[in-house]
Amino acid sequence: MISYAPFWETLKKSKETTYTLIHHYRISSSTIDKLRKDKPLNTTTVNDLCRALDCNTQDIMIYIPSEEDQFL
Repeated sequence: MISYAPFWETLKKSKETTYTLIHHYRISSSTIDKLRKDKPLNTTTVNDLCRALDCNTQDIMIYIPSEEDQFL
């Protein structure tokens, strides 16, 4: 399972807010909702978040093994 908990910590440490992400960087409110609910994001969106927050991917998301992961 991908968790976006690191995103929220990174956002708190930055000068940005969800408001600036939406209005200045054009990150959609539905993307913010996906982050809140740990829903899938595409890599372009992760790239945009990294650019806006000047961070790395591990500052946005983390993989946590879960029994709920789909069977490979």
